[in-house]
Amino acid sequence: MSSVEFAAGWLSGAAGLVLGHPVDTVKVRLQTQAGYRGILDCVVRTYRNETLLGFFKGMSFPLLSVAMVNSISFGAYSNALLYLSNTHHRDRHSNPPSYTHIFAAGCFSGLVQAVVLAPVDLVKVRLQNQTHPYSRGTLPAEAQPLYRGPVHCAASILQKEGVPGLFRGSLALVLRDTPTIAMYFMTYVGLCRGMTAEGQEPGPVTVLLAGGFAGSVSWALATPMDVVKARLQMDGMKGKEYRGIFHCILTSGRQEGLQVFLKSLALNSFRAFPVNAVTFLSYECILKLVG
Repeated sequence: MSSVEFAAGWLSGAAGLVLGHPVDTVKVRLQTQAGYRGILDCVVRTYRNETLLGFFKGMSFPLLSVAMVNSISFGAYSNALLYLSNTHHRDRHSNPPSYTHIFAAGCFSGLVQAVVLAPVDLVKVRLQNQTHPYSRGTLPAEAQPLYRGPVHCAASILQKEGVPGLFRGSLALVLRDTPTIAMYFMTYVGLCRGMTAEGQEPGPVTVLLAGGFAGSVSWALATPMDVVKARLQMDGMKGKEYRGIFHCILTSGRQEGLQVFLKSLALNSFRAFPVNAVTFLSYECILKLVG
């Protein structure tokens, strides 16, 4: 098993997370809270009530853990590809694997990522949905946030909802990530091959464009299940509204129309391009540095 891809995935995931987290906060709030009139309204109200720091709520935990998950995602993909096609990262351009192997390795990577990510993503979403203002003074009791931080959030969920509570929405996360991560890697590899001479390594511009489009395509496909996942994750805070994935889909569609499953589609695709462009460029550069 190669450990280089795990290290490269860790560092590239951290770079992408810092760039994309503010937009992700807006996305999560639009998907789970009904009080905003649109993206601009959410941005303005978040900044007015919570300052710039409001866009970075819940980032400290993912900065360590999501980087780890990205490490696992890229590591699982590369090692699955190595197992299926005997293709190492050093010769993947001179001896390219088939798209069937890329798709299978991507599905495996998405499944592993979803299982590891579930509790981390739950804590992130709960913290991002706290709209309390940042204040130098002491906040009144009614304005105090429910969770004081990621550790307190995880401990509170464990105490009130048990171990299953930490995995709330995990099946929706699996259904979101397993096929979309496969499309993520297939899009990236396909674009790199299409824009690069046979047997050559893709240049930085090619990697940036291919990585950006791969991120946008995968998030466009993931958005409907991402909405369901976020709603299931928030369901435990104020009583249980949904009985499961299908009940959440039926209830949301009946109450808000089918367009509810496209909430934040444009925002997801917009955020995904620069985040994944930076992620893939960092990943490829690190692989070259370590040989």
